[in-house]
Amino acid sequence: MVPGFHYVLAPLALLTTLSAVVYWVLSMFEEGSLFSSSLILLVALITTIGLFFTRMFATTVQDRAVRAEENLRYYTLTGNLLDDQLTIKQIVALRFASDEEFPDLCRKTVEENLTPKEIKKSIKTWKADHNRV
Repeated sequence: MVPGFHYVLAPLALLTTLSAVVYWVLSMFEEGSLFSSSLILLVALITTIGLFFTRMFATTVQDRAVRAEENLRYYTLTGNLLDDQLTIKQIVALRFASDEEFPDLCRKTVEENLTPKEIKKSIKTWKADHNRV
């Protein structure tokens, strides 16, 4: 969680959009202000949607980086690439495993189709990841 984004910017964007909707609805009953209220609503919607797409794009890129990092780590430890059956959510959960348990936990995850929650419960020695936002 990024406090500035999740607790300040996102709620402000939603509040601004909600206020713009209310202003637009109220302006329908007043003569002459529908155009300006429509522009305000449009700008609020564009800003809010853009904000969430920006977050989604950043998260997708971060997931790709995690997949590449964990694939390299698995290759370094085993000489093989990660199994293609692993989902990104499973790989994200697996990144917390220490190098000693990582290869076996990867195999177990594929064999038993473990959920990310089950993977995290299986980890005995945690490796912190302080860079993900």
